[in-house]
Amino acid sequence: MSGTLQRLWQTINYFEVLPIIGSIQKIVNQPKSLKLQTMGLILVTGATGGVGKRVVKYLLEGNYRVRVLVRDAAKARELFGNSVEIWEGDLTIPETLNPGLLLGVSGVICCTGVRVQPVEGDTPTREKYYQGIKFYLPEVVDSPLMVEYEGMKNLLGVIKPHLRSDERLLFDFTNPNQDFREFWGAVDDIVMGGVSQSQISLGGNRAIFSGNVSIANNGGFASVRTRNFTPPLDLSEYEGISLKVQGDGKRYKFIMRCEGKWDGVAYCYSFDTISNYPQTVDIPFKSLIPVIRAKTVKDAGEFDSSRVYSLQLMLSKFEYDGGLNPRFSPGLFGLEIETIRAYGKNVNTPEVILISSAGVTRPGRPGIDLSQEPPAVRLNEQLGGILTWKLAAEELLRSSGLRYTIIRPCALTENTGDKRLIFDQGDKIRGQVSREAIAKLCLAVLQNPEAVNKTFEVRETEEIVKEQDYQQLFATLKVDQL
Repeated sequence: MSGTLQRLWQTINYFEVLPIIGSIQKIVNQPKSLKLQTMGLILVTGATGGVGKRVVKYLLEGNYRVRVLVRDAAKARELFGNSVEIWEGDLTIPETLNPGLLLGVSGVICCTGVRVQPVEGDTPTREKYYQGIKFYLPEVVDSPLMVEYEGMKNLLGVIKPHLRSDERLLFDFTNPNQDFREFWGAVDDIVMGGVSQSQISLGGNRAIFSGNVSIANNGGFASVRTRNFTPPLDLSEYEGISLKVQGDGKRYKFIMRCEGKWDGVAYCYSFDTISNYPQTVDIPFKSLIPVIRAKTVKDAGEFDSSRVYSLQLMLSKFEYDGGLNPRFSPGLFGLEIETIRAYGKNVNTPEVILISSAGVTRPGRPGIDLSQEPPAVRLNEQLGGILTWKLAAEELLRSSGLRYTIIRPCALTENTGDKRLIFDQGDKIRGQVSREAIAKLCLAVLQNPEAVNKTFEVRETEEIVKEQDYQQLFATLKVDQL
């Protein structure tokens, strides 16, 4: 087989252009169409803790991309493998929290807390008595002031200027967490008899679309395209696509498709690059031009952003309807891409979810009978003021101007998380709640406008339920009056 025929076959095979190829691949169990994460990128702090690791599990099951901030990357890798992006850092050390931590992040779930040794079965040297009742005082490994309060202050310092909840990262070539070759492949004019060649590769924390475009044999285009997403992406809540690129001075096309056909209507946008200069190119969906093989389709209608099947980057001799690309020249070319993201979402959901604790207001509240309180409240002072500093962290978040939800769980357990939950406000309730239930609750909060700017306590009952009615529970809560 000649080199030209071999390249043509590779293209046909990669994109399953012929139905028989797709059928054969299914028979041998080698499906080529891949699922891109349909949800956004969420940062989880304290991800290796009892609640945090469960939050990560449910986020991944919900098809979110997950980035974790942890002190011990090796431990995180052991827990999560390659399913998450791991950022090693410490909330108490601001230098480990540079803006890259928030790149592409649309929401933050903060599960960070001080490390303690077990309460039960401790050594007699830490036995403590309160009004005649014996406790084993847990050993607080960290400083509550540093972890709970200073840590929150440092985290908010990087969140506020860099969190982009109105955007959704589709491809991050600066930190690719999937094999981009499973998504992107070359589609050159060889499919029409030409001899142009292109490829996409990784280098210098970017994807590089490069090659040699030729006008021989009536050719004149080179491109790279994704396989069809299954299911297609729903970007209907966004206004357009934003590319962060560095080019070579040539004029390129960005192409999207809202149907799964190989050679159906394509929606195009042309953009100029400045040689060796970084640019952000914003492409409103309403500005996309419907074409078939560079000829406009007058009755195609506007692009349907609720069904995005594929993306494509192209260098072409032609503009539209026989017009020529004013910046085209045959020969070598190169376009570097850092990120591809959707932008312009009208956001009304929480940006930061903080796992705090029930009882945070009680140690300093007048008239409280501490003998009736759980050990954490009774021993707050001996534990370094842990609840006091959790409350101070809450106040930092409330005054940050970010949309937030603060969850105050009662005593955490290892139960299965299938009990009916009760929400309350005013820091009055006592009881228990499982870590599994709190992790599931975080996901319910993440996409719920009813949870915005609300603080509440939560405990579980003895009643087993199949599903929680979170919407009704959130609707009963009052927005914080602060």
